[in-house]
Amino acid sequence: MKAIFSILLSLYVTGLLGAAEPPLASSQFPDLATMPDRTAEFRQRLTEGNGTLVLEPGAHRITGTLEVVLSGKNSAMIRPSSGSATLIMDGPGPAIRLLGSHEGTASPASFKVGTFHERMPLVEGIEIVGNHPEADGIELVRTFEAIISKVAVRWCRDGIRLFERNRNVTISDVNLYENRGIGLHLDDVNLHQIDVANSHISYNRGGGIVVRDGNVRNLQITGCDIESNMPGDDSPTQTANILLDVSGSKGDKARSIAEVAITGCTIQHSSNYSGKDFKELAPGGANIRFLGKEVAPIDSVTITGNVLSDVSLNVDLRDCTDITFTGNVLFAPNPDHLHVIRGKRVVVNGNTFNPREFERPGRIVFEACQDCIFSNNTLRALLAPEGSLIVKNSQRIALNGNLLTESQGGVKIDGSSDIVVKDWLVSGLPKGTSFVVKDESSARIVEEGNVTAP
Repeated sequence: MKAIFSILLSLYVTGLLGAAEPPLASSQFPDLATMPDRTAEFRQRLTEGNGTLVLEPGAHRITGTLEVVLSGKNSAMIRPSSGSATLIMDGPGPAIRLLGSHEGTASPASFKVGTFHERMPLVEGIEIVGNHPEADGIELVRTFEAIISKVAVRWCRDGIRLFERNRNVTISDVNLYENRGIGLHLDDVNLHQIDVANSHISYNRGGGIVVRDGNVRNLQITGCDIESNMPGDDSPTQTANILLDVSGSKGDKARSIAEVAITGCTIQHSSNYSGKDFKELAPGGANIRFLGKEVAPIDSVTITGNVLSDVSLNVDLRDCTDITFTGNVLFAPNPDHLHVIRGKRVVVNGNTFNPREFERPGRIVFEACQDCIFSNNTLRALLAPEGSLIVKNSQRIALNGNLLTESQGGVKIDGSSDIVVKDWLVSGLPKGTSFVVKDESSARIVEEGNVTAP
């Protein structure tokens, strides 16, 4: 059994390390240099088709963006006629750009009547492969009800980029695989209402789903496999499989992210499966990382029913408010499971924290937090001797009804006040180890109903 596991692990590591530098399409299509450039032809067909392009089966080389200006058209459609069709982007920029005219919100009152003719532009059933370091897949600008479905983007820079302003976007059943930059990039975009579902987003070196700046509301990420979206070597990184980041615009209240649901996804890799050549892969990477700011914390988010594993830090929440983290399974951190920094009203309930086959510290940390709850969780084999759960410089934290087993430390409280540690079941701490350790500066610490066993 161990031999089989070693073989599988070796194959898995080989796949991870081989993905560090994505190739270009010319490695897959050796006759690419002799393929005709069909850019001008496809642009003409888009014009004649009033925004519709039906691709013949096979691989088609283009060197410039196929842009559809939606204003004045009856929406747009790019799809294959039958079978499979591949666009090879042999130049810089997006292979496809949908350019709409919507300047309003999602409210019907904000629409110009002509914008409704641009509804539901559709890209479906095609593959885009990059053959230029600055080739991108698809770009959406000022669209309304855009749908991208059954699309694969590989070996580009960014897979799908949303820019400037968009409304009511649907991205489903896509494969964004092994791109140099970001899989799905919400780039300083004003965007309310976007659904991302049933998709594979993997091996994108700059992050999986990245929301940076902009004004983003109503983002749903559901039923996706999101993995290894960070460097495939030992390059330090601060990216993540899912990254929401407004930290770079510190004094700007307008750039903000809220109302997000991340549900039913597997989110994992890469750190532990590093093989003999690396101590760890992508040090600093996270599965979910929120980087808010004081003037506009990331808020109103639910993270529910996900499986998260095998990164430096499973979940990193900074400057966030009103977050629920419920019913998730976390394993194989390297080193830690969860950090909540400057969080308010963060509820962590009913999760399992377990290193599985690895030996890891696995800490859960609340630092500079207020009004948070950590309840009904199971914690197993967390090996940080200073404490499995650390509360530092925080106020009004309820730690209730958790189960801690086979671990090296219990709860450590530093510089904090109004902390309740209640109804824990604890077993397997090293002999002589206190379950709750608090420093002299901490005040009003309540310990009640905790049961400890050898």
